[in-house]
Amino acid sequence: MARSFPTARLTLAQMRRSVGRLTAAGVAILISTAFVTVTLLAGTVIQGTTHDMVAAQYAQADAVVSIPQGYDEGTFTDADVKAVADVDGVEAVQPLTGWYGDLRNGGKGGYQLFAPVPEDPRLSPLELTDGAWPAADDEVALTTKVAERLEVGLGDELSVKRVIYPEGWSQSQAEDPATELGEPEEITESLTVTGLAADPYGAYTTFGGAAAVSAATLQTWTSAENSENSVTELLVVLDEPLNGGAVPATLDQALKAATSGVEGVSVQTTEEVATAKTAEKTGGQDLVFLVFVMTFAAIALLIAAMVITNTFQVLIAQRTRALALLRCIGAGTAQLYRSVLLEAAILGAVASAVGILTGALLAQAALLVAPSFDLGVPLPAMIALTWQSIVLPLVVGTIVTVLAALAPARSATRVAPLAALRPSDTPTLRARSGRTRLVVSLLALVGGFALLGLGVFLGMEGAPQFGLIAAVGGGAVAFFGVVLSAVLWLPRVAAGLGALVARTGPASRLAVANTLRNPRRTAATSTALLIGVTLVTMMSTGAASARMSAENLLDETYPYDVSVSSSSPEYVEDLRDAVAGTDGVGATVLVTNGSVTLGGEPDTSVVGADPQDLAAVVNVSEEAKRLTEGSILLTQETADTMSVGAGDQVTLSGGNGSADLDVVITSADPLNRVVTTTDLDRVADEETWTDIWAKISGGDVTTVLGDVQDAAAQVDGEAFVMGPAAEAAQFGQVVDVILGIVVGLLAVAVVIALIGVTNTLSLSVIERTRESATLRAIGLSKEQLRGMLAVEGALIAGVGAILGIVLGLIFGWAGAATALSLMGDVRYAVPWTDIAAVVVIALVAGLLASVLPARAAARTSPVAALGVE
Repeated sequence: MARSFPTARLTLAQMRRSVGRLTAAGVAILISTAFVTVTLLAGTVIQGTTHDMVAAQYAQADAVVSIPQGYDEGTFTDADVKAVADVDGVEAVQPLTGWYGDLRNGGKGGYQLFAPVPEDPRLSPLELTDGAWPAADDEVALTTKVAERLEVGLGDELSVKRVIYPEGWSQSQAEDPATELGEPEEITESLTVTGLAADPYGAYTTFGGAAAVSAATLQTWTSAENSENSVTELLVVLDEPLNGGAVPATLDQALKAATSGVEGVSVQTTEEVATAKTAEKTGGQDLVFLVFVMTFAAIALLIAAMVITNTFQVLIAQRTRALALLRCIGAGTAQLYRSVLLEAAILGAVASAVGILTGALLAQAALLVAPSFDLGVPLPAMIALTWQSIVLPLVVGTIVTVLAALAPARSATRVAPLAALRPSDTPTLRARSGRTRLVVSLLALVGGFALLGLGVFLGMEGAPQFGLIAAVGGGAVAFFGVVLSAVLWLPRVAAGLGALVARTGPASRLAVANTLRNPRRTAATSTALLIGVTLVTMMSTGAASARMSAENLLDETYPYDVSVSSSSPEYVEDLRDAVAGTDGVGATVLVTNGSVTLGGEPDTSVVGADPQDLAAVVNVSEEAKRLTEGSILLTQETADTMSVGAGDQVTLSGGNGSADLDVVITSADPLNRVVTTTDLDRVADEETWTDIWAKISGGDVTTVLGDVQDAAAQVDGEAFVMGPAAEAAQFGQVVDVILGIVVGLLAVAVVIALIGVTNTLSLSVIERTRESATLRAIGLSKEQLRGMLAVEGALIAGVGAILGIVLGLIFGWAGAATALSLMGDVRYAVPWTDIAAVVVIALVAGLLASVLPARAAARTSPVAALGVE
């Protein structure tokens, strides 16, 4: 068998002699394929978790009977529910509904969502963890968060306030139905906590948890309301689970016939509904996320390919004598070509397989560690390996390795039988290929940067979707031009920077000269690092700009941290004192809301506040300071709708009179239609209500918000507390985490590129074996030889880092201007800390990369090295 495959036998023998060198290339491809594997597995987990969270409200229902959007007047009645339950094959039906009530434990509590306990437990997203589900009208079960907030346990008593409206209230045509039907009756009922429940997939997270009562109790409460309780979805459990991907036609027809009185009824499986709502909820961002991260995996593979190419160049240089001897004894160029490619294929397959295993282990470790971070969503305990997560990394890793070895394989075929011991001539700029390279690279640079500029222009003009396409395409073309032309200018840049250290001794001068000896090799190595540093700097710059722009956007979107509303005007001042006295709360301001006529448009909501107090509370204080007596803050969109501009006057009129106010344009949407309290009082009648805005000045936002809720509950009357600061803090945390992950992913590419620096210096040592021996023979010490290689490594790494930083800043700012323009004013940042870290790491890594090649060069005796040729 071995004689039948001499190429394979030769390949395996060569691989055994080059294990150390192949290991470096193997590590590069291992990291890349592990990256791809983790990305695919993470995408599966993210998509599955998002889907489960959306589908949580449907519990274990087999089908969902729904009224699609667009049929706003439609609702399922009790008769419809009964008709669906009577359909053959239907085992249980539950309307998807809820009710809000004032649930309290003494002074603690507030308005809470109540959900029904279905007769069939499969139709509830909640899982009972302790006690029993409520059965009587005076029993309730609480999710863990609600029980903790109310500080209650099993057997404790709670109170719920609700209003009973006279029959026919919602159908009354009277201006005040109470005149003919009587006043609504507010009652307070006692509820006993009988059970505690978990919400494993966060079906009620948006509502701060839920309280569960029997379906009959909830039906009684909702029927007493003054408005119709709209039911647009029915959850259905079937006698026989659905095996196919859709509801059978006969069942579909039967369910639609049972609800024939409702227009536009749709019958879908729970999976279909959840998938559609997941796509609607994420806007396809799960796929965007996967493509986004896979882009970085592709970058890592590209840089790994450069490292592999350099590695095989080193191997070919090491085997020059062996290849020449093989040619002398009859080996053909095709055999040598196939041998190198077979070696690359074996290396790629083995390294990719190990990379897949490593990636799977890392993903599994992440799932085991994730619960300790309390992410708030359930994650699977085990990774779900798919054929894509195994086959794709293996195939991609192997193909990339083979493609990267094509050029070195061609070099192996050019080894002459009798004259193969001298390195090939260094390429010159006068070669025809050099002129072609120069022309193509110039065209790519000019065209790419022009397209990049067009993308920035489109993004800033309100068309970021087209701007991003142009900017990404232009940036890629421009970067291709930089990489293509690197061999023409990069070594000279390295030599120019090297002039700064050339005066330190002969070793430094030799190192500077060596960067020009083989421009192609120097450019290839520095370019690999340049790509990684450019991308890291670009994302760091984009991250810093995005963080600043996001903070600015958050301040404009959430100008106040806490808003408290009171149902009783006489308690507003008491409520303000209670909020202001809460630890962690700084300034507060009273904001009066009124419905007036603005610019001829009746029933327009306007907010009045004291300018000084407002500026002390809102996060966009500079915007608030622009408010003065006799003026009104309007967003540009509102001003355009009213056909007015900055400095124009609009008329504000109400029950007490009118006033002409000067228009001041603001970029903060929540400060739209804000006037001074004095101006509002001049025109508005008594039909106003007052809220309290507060600023959180210290402490954890969530904790302070909870303390504000408790303080508000102690004041007479009902208070509604909302905390935009909590959402803002959560959003800001998400931005930081996402951007941190991106930069971390790109750091993988830099690590791979640094492996290439080591390989290039090794190739340099091999090609200069005789030269190094001559230098040693004329007095160059081992320390000076090591210093020469250290300076050369630092120069190659330093040039790649500096040029990468410059390009990264340009691309990062351009990307920020294009992608972030919808946020409003884009803030351009320079991540000085990240840049300093990149420069230091690159220089240190360049020095460390020279250690092994320097030791190899220093170990070779001058006499032995002079005998090489």
